[in-house]
Amino acid sequence: MSEIRNLNPECIWRNFDALTQVPRPSGHLEKVQQFLLDFAARVGVEGFKDAAGNIVMRKPASVGMENKKGVILQAHMDMVPQKSKESTHNFETDPIETYVDGEWVRAKGTTLGADNGIGVAAIMAVMEDKTLVHGPVEGLITADEETGMFGANDLPCDELQGDILLNLDSETWGKFVIGSAGGIDITATLAYKEVETDKEDAAVKVLLKGLKGGHSGLEINEGRGNANKLMARFVHKAIAEYGARLATWHGGTMRNAIPFECEVVLTLPKENVEALKENVEEWRKLFNHEFRTIEENIQFFTEDVETPAFETPEEIQDNLLDAIYGCHNGVLRMIPVFPSVVETSSNLAIINIEGGHAYFKLLARSANESMKEYIATTLESTFSMAGMKVEMSGSYGGWDPNTDSEILHLMEQHYRDLFGEEAIEQVDHAGLECSVILGKYPHLDVVSFGPTMRSPHTTSERCLIKTIAPFWELVKKTLAEVPAK
Repeated sequence: MSEIRNLNPECIWRNFDALTQVPRPSGHLEKVQQFLLDFAARVGVEGFKDAAGNIVMRKPASVGMENKKGVILQAHMDMVPQKSKESTHNFETDPIETYVDGEWVRAKGTTLGADNGIGVAAIMAVMEDKTLVHGPVEGLITADEETGMFGANDLPCDELQGDILLNLDSETWGKFVIGSAGGIDITATLAYKEVETDKEDAAVKVLLKGLKGGHSGLEINEGRGNANKLMARFVHKAIAEYGARLATWHGGTMRNAIPFECEVVLTLPKENVEALKENVEEWRKLFNHEFRTIEENIQFFTEDVETPAFETPEEIQDNLLDAIYGCHNGVLRMIPVFPSVVETSSNLAIINIEGGHAYFKLLARSANESMKEYIATTLESTFSMAGMKVEMSGSYGGWDPNTDSEILHLMEQHYRDLFGEEAIEQVDHAGLECSVILGKYPHLDVVSFGPTMRSPHTTSERCLIKTIAPFWELVKKTLAEVPAK
């Protein structure tokens, strides 16, 4: 039995542990959808899957609470499938292996899935508990949030019945999120005809590892290294100084995760191989110096590989490298009236170049719609100049803060009563489904909150154990004292 089942509160950890046994990477949700439907049937609440693949559960009000406003508890079922290079984990078949590490719960070699599995576990705990006092409660567990908020985007407009939306996908306990940034996906592609590699050339694989990576909304302001951008600097020098040519490039796996690894295969004259390897060591030292206090142990090294038969044409190689160099990555601007909060950013998340195809994926975010259009057009222009086809998709708007929210003020009072301190109101740069759901249900009164998690979307993802119990207490008190209609 997993040791996390012994943690407090048992109802949250038991349900989260059960969830970790069910594969649920984005795009492969059939098993978890059935798991949630089976759960609803077992605990005796209404449950169904809608046309968007979301799971909806409904629990009627406690006796005497029928006149209270309906509450929608919302979380997403999918998780980001990231693993260490050494891990053999298969996210489509294998359970997540959790363990307790001091104050934290972590996973062995993979993402933990507490983002947003803890939110789902809380919904399950509410649905199964016969002792809770509450008005009408709905659980909305959305599909494929991590890859484009598809479940929220396709949510039927006549499905939800509640008046209040409590999003359980925030990641710092004691902070109530009341606004978030919008975002848009940018995909740039190019098909090209490979050329034969010089038969006298050798080949070297160059690997960059050990970066922290992280959430491209929550941690984009920390100055962490982007593996694709760092690799571009070295490849540029290798081409100029050692006659190298690009054969393949693979960096990053998720659009909303800062890429923490990258590897390229370069061909070059045999007599230049040793000099290039020595230069790799110089760059390793440089990267670690440049990112001291931010990154802990950047690894940059080479492996000998068989010389590939084909490589990228020189002109295409140069154009793609110019695009990587030229595209904006990181924070563009802070919110003028909230100067500590990022307004606009972009993340060069994925690069795959191999076999005559180049594929770039970026996620741009902004709390300002005109600035979102600006950063998207900036990126489009960069890749278009490199001859790439650029497509925009998955656009979602921001969530404008409502400081007069009734449920916000009520929860702030509950927080004071329960914990003897003030909660903090916050606007997040990370995209939340609240903005999409509000676009379909504009009458909803919305707050997002949750326990403390760190480094979501990475193998360092962890959940702070001591924040789960107060999180659960606040959920229960809010449901018990929800306003009347």
